[in-house]
Amino acid sequence: MSTRPRPLVAGNWKMNGLRASLTELEAMVTANNTALSSNVDLLICPPFPLLQMASSMTLDAAKGRRISIGAQDCHTKESGAHTGDVSAQMIADTGATYVIVGHSERRADHAETDAIVCAKAEAARRAGLTAIICVGETHAEREAGRALDIVRAQLHGSIPQGMGASHLVIAYEPVWAIGTGLTPTAADVAQVHALIRAELVNLLPQVGADVRILYGGSVKPSNAVELMGVENVNGALVGGASLTAKDFLGIAAAYL
Repeated sequence: MSTRPRPLVAGNWKMNGLRASLTELEAMVTANNTALSSNVDLLICPPFPLLQMASSMTLDAAKGRRISIGAQDCHTKESGAHTGDVSAQMIADTGATYVIVGHSERRADHAETDAIVCAKAEAARRAGLTAIICVGETHAEREAGRALDIVRAQLHGSIPQGMGASHLVIAYEPVWAIGTGLTPTAADVAQVHALIRAELVNLLPQVGADVRILYGGSVKPSNAVELMGVENVNGALVGGASLTAKDFLGIAAAYL
């Protein structure tokens, strides 16, 4: 077993943000001092139109990448007649290094299956990107006592064979907690994250202990310390609170 994976706090801007919003990203870059960057990795995933500008803003010629940039989705194919879609290669070409796949909003709004999510994660790997694969149960599934079964099935169906720890992050986001203000108890989070870690070690014996597992779902500065302290929680996937530098950095400060 390795030591605890280095934390990652990732922000998913979803369908929010115009060019003017990049002032918040600029503030995050400026405030990402040595004390913070030595303890935690930061990532912002803005909408596609902002990827190139965001990538340029976060690259310091002297110090390298101050905050990583990622996309919120990618197509399974490298190119072709897929109007309106964006390939992982195109994302990598902007300087971005991560891509979120299988978010519950994609699974629900676009009927994405585990097989599709797996193909997108594989496309990300081919392009040299790190895939953040999202899993999580609905409120009805939790109430029915099926949360662990749902998450286990999503992991088995969504993770490509042979993934390395550097190309894979898992984000547990209980669907019922996303943007609702509702948050599972620390014990609930610990239970699911323990399952995810065990399944990762089973599926990827060589690297499963090193893959980062993020918690997402109504994460905010006021509950970040408690949630980030849970066993097998290696960071957060943050939604609305990542739109402002104050809130996003307030969550990351849980690692100071």
